[in-house]
Amino acid sequence: MLYDFTSVIDRHGKDAIAVDGLGEGFAPTPPKNGFDVIPMWVADMNFPTVPTITESIIERAKHPAFGYFDPTEDYFNSIIRWQRDRNAVLDLPSDAIGYENGVLGGVIATLTAFAAPGDSVLVHSPTYIGFTMSIENNGYHIVHSPLIKDAQGIWRMDYEDMDRKLKDNNIHVAVFCNPHNPCGRVWDAAEIEQAMEVYRANDCIVISDEIWSDIILNGHQHTPTQSVSEDARQRTAAFYAPTKTFNLAGLVGSYHIIYNKYLRDRVEAKASKSHYNEMNVLSMHALIGAYKPEGAAWVDQLRQVLSENISYACNYISQHFDGVEVSQPEGTYMLFVDCSTWCQEHQVSLDELEHRLWDVGVAVQDGRMFKAPCAIRMNLALPLSRVKEAFDRMDKYAFNL
Repeated sequence: MLYDFTSVIDRHGKDAIAVDGLGEGFAPTPPKNGFDVIPMWVADMNFPTVPTITESIIERAKHPAFGYFDPTEDYFNSIIRWQRDRNAVLDLPSDAIGYENGVLGGVIATLTAFAAPGDSVLVHSPTYIGFTMSIENNGYHIVHSPLIKDAQGIWRMDYEDMDRKLKDNNIHVAVFCNPHNPCGRVWDAAEIEQAMEVYRANDCIVISDEIWSDIILNGHQHTPTQSVSEDARQRTAAFYAPTKTFNLAGLVGSYHIIYNKYLRDRVEAKASKSHYNEMNVLSMHALIGAYKPEGAAWVDQLRQVLSENISYACNYISQHFDGVEVSQPEGTYMLFVDCSTWCQEHQVSLDELEHRLWDVGVAVQDGRMFKAPCAIRMNLALPLSRVKEAFDRMDKYAFNL
């Protein structure tokens, strides 16, 4: 392989809450003596990023002045090329692109532009914890439309439930996660079309979080929400970032794509009110470095590595952990594992199960934060050797004592 996805990198003391933040807030507790940490909770990767990013940052940092600046033409062209080549977006004008400090900031800017505190917002569940925290912190009421598993164990939207809850709660803003976090569904065009028809029928602005759109597994294809119809193009504010794809969250920097000028003007007006939603010059050069051809090749290799990790994990669970259920993700590098049956059969609480895992360094995340009653969420963006070690520890010390 051209890039290194097998070396285990030591992140201790390198500004990584994944390993240095254990025991704080809602992070897992540190392991017992004799076990090292396998970071599987926070959604960042344990791989070195593509070299063109660090090269671009270093080259810019050689110049000793870091004053005020405007985004360059190269910045906008990099996004336009990336969206064209990766998502078949052929007609993206630069004025539809706008900077966001983060996707959640863009979600809130859009929400506050089109709804008042106290209003209800439709979100699918299981629900990304970032949605829950940011929406509720801004005074909105979340109405959940649960995803349901079909006979093959695939997560599906319940369109009738969505329509009923939009009507019953007079909802006119919805958050759509495409691909879905934490379930890992990569919605196909027909599914998105049907969802967007529900939103259209209820005069609903759609906030589409597409930060995971590059992390697509096992031959699946991302469909941009705005691409399914002209109406979807006009009613949707979509949010993207290189941060999840290239492990750049610590640099900060996302962007929106909003074609409708009225929507765009309102969102940008709201985002500007903090006087803080401004680009960092190094994050601009990081994006330019990421969206080079080398970055595309790196992502293609990453997808292969993650697909293998996901398949290994799902097969291991199926073969070794009776009563544990998982729907194989089609995108993202997160695995959402339902432990309800196992916990009931073994009379073990989720808290006890999690501490069994955390004690031996398998630092998974509590799935209850995502509106699931008995689940764990685990990050599989690690070298396969570490994934195998994690599942070996799960087998010996947690699920098959």
